[in-house]
Amino acid sequence: MRKVLLLSVAALLTMGSVGCGGKPTPEATPTPVPEIAPVLEGKKVLMIIAHRDFRDEEYERPRQILEARGAMVTVASSSLEVAKGMLGAKVKPDILLENVEVEDYDAIIFIGGVGATEYWDDPTAHAIARKAVERSKVLAAICIAPVTLAKAGVLEGRRATAFSSAVKELEAGGAACTGAEVERDGLLITATGPDAAAKFGEEIARTLGAGD
Repeated sequence: MRKVLLLSVAALLTMGSVGCGGKPTPEATPTPVPEIAPVLEGKKVLMIIAHRDFRDEEYERPRQILEARGAMVTVASSSLEVAKGMLGAKVKPDILLENVEVEDYDAIIFIGGVGATEYWDDPTAHAIARKAVERSKVLAAICIAPVTLAKAGVLEGRRATAFSSAVKELEAGGAACTGAEVERDGLLITATGPDAAAKFGEEIARTLGAGD
């Protein structure tokens, strides 16, 4: 059943030139991040990626933006073996998902890509999302990763956005899907996919810097 789900999601994500799957669009070419005052000095951010097939830009761009502002980034996954992105990125996770202590971070970010389905029905991922809300942490997800938040029950009555193939899942979880590239509702931030990765990172940085 999981193999069928992954194939189905992969097919949806590779439709068109924009999305969490397929080849990067011209706009997805990484660009240098300008030097910026470290306004997030002391802020700790956790990025959660799939062990296989996370979306490279959705991980790389927000991380560049946050670190450029002084934030400390930790990467969690379901394995400590090197994680591989859909476009070839390789990342060595710092911590296992099961060992995450939400209290240690100011923001929790779920990264998309085909592999993000591994957390859709994961009890540990759901518990992390719920604790982040309960403890007033910034909680963010991009592409199809917002489905994990929906299934954790934290999107009910909240504005959110996601990649088009994930909209029904969000609505089933009670979210009001706006269709915006990046949507913020309080400390909850969601985004549609790789083309929105930079805006996603900037919104997370603004929210962390505002301290609200």
